[in-house]
Amino acid sequence: MRASRPTTLATHGMIATPHYLATSAGLQVLEEGGSAMDAVICANAMLTVLYPDQTALGGDCFFMAFDAATGTTHGYNGSGPAPAAADPAALRADGWTAMPNKGPYAITVPGTIDAWFAGHERFGRLEMSRLLEPATTLARDGFPVSPRLTLVLAGQRELIASWPGLQSLVHPGGSIPGEGSLLRMPSLARSFETIRAEGRDAFYTGEIAAAIAATVGNLGGWLSREDLAAHTGEWVEPVSVEYRDVTVSTMPPNSQGLTALLGLRMAELEPAPTAWGSAAHLHPFVEAAKRAYRVRDAEITDPAFADIDVDDLLSDDSIERLWSDYDPEWVTQGQPSRAGDTVYLCAVDADGNAVSLIQSLFGAFGSCVVAENTGILLQNRGASFSLNPERINLLEGGKRTRHTLMPSMLFDGERLLGPFGTQGGDPQAQIQMQLISNVVDFGMDPQAAIEAHRWIAGSDADDDLLMEAGFPEGTVQRLAARGHRITLIDPWNPGAGHAQMILVDWQSGVLKGGADPRADGAAAGY
Repeated sequence: MRASRPTTLATHGMIATPHYLATSAGLQVLEEGGSAMDAVICANAMLTVLYPDQTALGGDCFFMAFDAATGTTHGYNGSGPAPAAADPAALRADGWTAMPNKGPYAITVPGTIDAWFAGHERFGRLEMSRLLEPATTLARDGFPVSPRLTLVLAGQRELIASWPGLQSLVHPGGSIPGEGSLLRMPSLARSFETIRAEGRDAFYTGEIAAAIAATVGNLGGWLSREDLAAHTGEWVEPVSVEYRDVTVSTMPPNSQGLTALLGLRMAELEPAPTAWGSAAHLHPFVEAAKRAYRVRDAEITDPAFADIDVDDLLSDDSIERLWSDYDPEWVTQGQPSRAGDTVYLCAVDADGNAVSLIQSLFGAFGSCVVAENTGILLQNRGASFSLNPERINLLEGGKRTRHTLMPSMLFDGERLLGPFGTQGGDPQAQIQMQLISNVVDFGMDPQAAIEAHRWIAGSDADDDLLMEAGFPEGTVQRLAARGHRITLIDPWNPGAGHAQMILVDWQSGVLKGGADPRADGAAAGY
């Protein structure tokens, strides 16, 4: 697969993010001697300014951190729970049959600031104030609006106009910023200054917490100051499987990371693919993804509220049962999936430490609620809950919903191959399956693996298949003959996820990085 630009190469450190300005800020941190954790925190903060539709301080954050000194990998679940007062019966009584997608009832406790400070305490080197300074300056002085963001701000005009706080944040003066114009967010800059001066507590018990709780309360929502004060994320052990001769490691439930592992294990039951993008290559991967998503929807929620036996779900017997009805010549039903708005980024530092981090608002502009006088958008992660008492992911107070966020890493035995991941909501798991196949089955470098055409199964209905135009001749026709209902979309379509990846070449010691042209991505090293 020929890429539009070369894979980025460096020897000391590297960072890959979905926006070149975030990458530049993170690279400066690495060059100053900062750790991989320092670099991704700095870059993630930048992205909360540059990509207000995708990410904000009011969202959740998951990361995996590889410690080169000990050879161990640590996961951090920075997802916040539903407010203690959350009441599914009250929503049903008001006529809701599914969780609201926008507004105060979709808001869960934001976990990002807690995750940044937890990661920094354990793996940081530079002062947090230094790491947040570039984002503070960017929000205060303004940033040039990219073509991608211009299209989003124009395309979401009606949604934005219906939420006054959001409109004042991204349509200042009621006008849509043009491409290349400067967008300033002075209230967000002040929030960054407060966090730089007062630390984590400013967000969870201080003036920012008070503003968040007051704003949500005035809208009739459940989130309270007590919910914010009680929040803490969780250090967790990643879960892994072997695919061919590579170990794939990702986050355990409540993350949907298990979905990709299930899909890879099923796909591996078929002969290794020999022709990239052929129907023989894609059909088993699509079918494996569908079965994996069925398991996800039936089994994955907050493990504090359900007994989730990950080892059993990934066992040989379980995988063989799931694959027992696979037909190499015909399609089976899957699960509908929906895109989400998220940022994924990763870094490797001069000591070989690596961080794979993903952070999100969930839907476009999250809940659309901006905490008054803070510039902080609040996520709509609660929209993932169910109102059906028979579903495992039923809304309950204090419960974390099933989460789409799933940062991942690849290993060769005990040796780190590198961090990778993608934006994309529900489809993250199947996009990761494709990235892994591109690297492991076809030997692609990161940039080529990322740029390769993608498919998304179950995009609108359970047997729909979105495919980026450009797959080999005959693939679409052969898949259609197997019963797939195919919709072609443009190559490098933003709806097919924004992936980043860094791999370590152990023979040369060279770092190889790639970033997605479906966003404003860049990988850079030194």
